[in-house]
Amino acid sequence: MVYKEFKVVEVPEGVQVEVNGKVVKVKGPLGELVRDFSHAPVDIRLDGNKVVVEAYWPKKRERAMIGTVAAHIRNMITGVTKGFTYKLKIVFTHFPIQVSVEGDKVVIRNFLGERAPRIAKIMPGVKVEVEKEDVLVKGIDIEAVGQTAANIEMATKIKGKDIRVFLDGIYIYEKQVGM
Repeated sequence: MVYKEFKVVEVPEGVQVEVNGKVVKVKGPLGELVRDFSHAPVDIRLDGNKVVVEAYWPKKRERAMIGTVAAHIRNMITGVTKGFTYKLKIVFTHFPIQVSVEGDKVVIRNFLGERAPRIAKIMPGVKVEVEKEDVLVKGIDIEAVGQTAANIEMATKIKGKDIRVFLDGIYIYEKQVGM
C-alpha cells in the first residue's frame, strides 16, 4: 500500500501545458509563462488535460507544497488566459504628486514637495499606465504585477513623520483578474 496526496489542476481549452521534470511551461492566448519548481519536494505530471501535483508519504512541508505548487500553476493558467490588473490610487493633500512612466521605471515627482524624484522599478513583462488619479499595473505574471505594484507603493513610504497625519502616497486599492 502506497500513501500519496495530490491536487489536480484543470487545463482549460486553448491553453497548452508542458511539464519537463519540475519545469512547467504554460502557453495561452496572452503569452507564455515558464516556472521552475525544482526546489519543491513534489512530483508534477501531465495527465490528459490535467496537471497532477503529488507527493508520496508526505510530511507536513511536502503536504503544504502540494497546494502551493498547484496554486502557482493555477495562477499561471489564469495569467495566460485573462491576465492580472492592480489598481493604485494617488493620494495627496497639499503638494500635487506627478507620476510618469519612463522606460522600465515609474518616476514620482513632487512627493511631499521633495526636489528629488522617487523611482520605482517596473518588473519585466509588466505594463504601467497612469490615468489622472489612478495607476494601472497590468501583466500575465501575477508575481511580477504584484512586485511592481509593491515597488510603486514602497517608493512613496513616509519615514520620520506621523503616518496618521501624512497620508500622502500611492496605495493599492484593487486587485482583479483580467486586463
